[in-house]
Amino acid sequence: MISPSIVLTLGLALFSVPGISSLLPRQAKNKPWSVSNFHSLLTFGDSYTDESRLGYFIQNNGSAPPAGVLLPESNSTAGGGRTWPRYVVQYTGSTKNGEWDPSMTLYNYAVSGAVCSNKITPRWFSAINAPFPSVLEYEIPAFQADMKAQRVNATPAEPYFTPGLSAQSAVYALWIGTNDLGVWAFVTDSQIRGKVLTDYTSCVYEVFDKLYAAGGRMFVLMNTAPLHLAPLYANSTLHGVGPNQYWPNKTSNHTQISETMHEYTSTVNNVFKYQTPFELMVANRYPDAHFAVFDMYSLISDVYDNPIAYLNGTDVKAGTETVRGYINHCNVNQTVCVKMDNNGTNPDGFLWYDELHPR
Repeated sequence: MISPSIVLTLGLALFSVPGISSLLPRQAKNKPWSVSNFHSLLTFGDSYTDESRLGYFIQNNGSAPPAGVLLPESNSTAGGGRTWPRYVVQYTGSTKNGEWDPSMTLYNYAVSGAVCSNKITPRWFSAINAPFPSVLEYEIPAFQADMKAQRVNATPAEPYFTPGLSAQSAVYALWIGTNDLGVWAFVTDSQIRGKVLTDYTSCVYEVFDKLYAAGGRMFVLMNTAPLHLAPLYANSTLHGVGPNQYWPNKTSNHTQISETMHEYTSTVNNVFKYQTPFELMVANRYPDAHFAVFDMYSLISDVYDNPIAYLNGTDVKAGTETVRGYINHCNVNQTVCVKMDNNGTNPDGFLWYDELHPR
């Protein structure tokens, strides 16, 4: 989970345009990114976004949620609390007669552990006896199935998407890449033989192809985080960790790991920066659509370099455990976990919840 102050920055940027690139020209009176336009936020991705979908798979012997089931809000997440889209819904709502009134409904299809496609970087998950469900092969079909479904347990009966999705009222956000580039994938040379980074970036646009074909026209592409700063991939100077719960047999050359990850994230983010306007304005791949490329790499890097501007607590300082350390320390087997800093009572004083996940 990303802390509330960071998400407030994200939410305000998403729906007021400054700090984000809307890549189609528009008339001055037309404000397609105004929050008042939106009734539905649909999110796709991995553990940086997932609330409870992977948990459903685990609790149901690897079976997916049936079409029409709206999964509940959950604070039991990989980031240790509420996820960023839940905060976006909160901060874009309003208070009426003393009660909070959300302006959007969240439909969260993200699955912890997901990659863009299991045809590129499949990663096995023993708890479900299958690879982690991916965006292209699971999350998008799940969304498509819900488009035809009735809301389960709704009285009276109503379509799953109520109010209905329209080109102007639904915004679709995709944040994927952490696992695609990471351990048991590209950084460990574990991808399907012959697959390269551009297969991953091409997959991202295939996802938008599917969403566009389903009627979506408002899209947010969140680029990859600065993973070389995460404790899982950082060099030793920045307190990168050794063998851990996510990488039990991690090698000792932390510098090589960090620089490789830095290269990968920088490369794919530059692809997103230039390919997105190309697909819109030159290739005309998405007629009448609006895209925003949200620079998560720069935002999290800024938190890392200037934590006082984002994090809370008396000990928040640049270059300290505030940004180099993390809260939840587990052993390699995940049998013992200890929350640091007053038993985890000051979580908003840290950038990272664990070796990989932002707080």
